[in-house]
Amino acid sequence: MPQPRPRSINAEIQSIRRSLASMGRALARLGPSLEAAARASKSAVPARRKRTLSPERRAALVLQGQYIGHIRMLSPRQQARVKALREKKGVRAAIRYAKGLR
Repeated sequence: MPQPRPRSINAEIQSIRRSLASMGRALARLGPSLEAAARASKSAVPARRKRTLSPERRAALVLQGQYIGHIRMLSPRQQARVKALREKKGVRAAIRYAKGLR
């Protein structure tokens, strides 16, 4: 088999330069397409609404958390008593009663 003729260094460098220039042009064409795709994907996802709590609702959630925190530490029989008191007199009274049971 005949040996392939070795190319000169200058010819190899020219070949590499042409390849790099071709890649640079391809990337330049790809840039705007990627930007358009990024803009389209941002607009496709709706912005999430920030939920705001009224002071009354926040206070009710705090009370609920206190009630649940106290009632979890009680026996089922004590829980039933606290729940009955909650129905009759309200959450604050039930929390006070549950604190006394612990």
